[in-house]
Amino acid sequence: MKITIEGASPAFEEKLLRLLDEHRHELAITADTDWSEDRAEWFLRSVTLAARTFVRRVVDGGGWADAGDLRDEFGSLRGPTVALARGLQRGVRQGRWPQGTEAPVAVVYDPDNPSWQRAVGYQMPTEHLLVFQAAFTRLDEATG
Repeated sequence: MKITIEGASPAFEEKLLRLLDEHRHELAITADTDWSEDRAEWFLRSVTLAARTFVRRVVDGGGWADAGDLRDEFGSLRGPTVALARGLQRGVRQGRWPQGTEAPVAVVYDPDNPSWQRAVGYQMPTEHLLVFQAAFTRLDEATG
């Protein structure tokens, strides 16, 4: 049996968690760590404009953005990447997704120069790409 519950009240959540705890030895419980359009849209709305634009560059690049091009646009990449990490953590704290949800964008380092860790690019896994494209479409329609 697979059950997905969204939008539950805190009281319902508390009762359900107590029930699950009572039967924990009978159940195999897994957390849904997949990105959905709703999760992606909330994530994009929760981060800074620079971080949102950063993700858009990766999405518009078909799941890849060259770090040099991003540096040309943003200067330091620390601001957008820190904002993305904090947005992911914020979603966990607010119960939007469980701990262990994969960051939508990952840094790629030069494999030929492992001693000097400078990003050569940023990528988004293919399975997240369509979800984030749809989330950006929703954002664009909402703003204008």
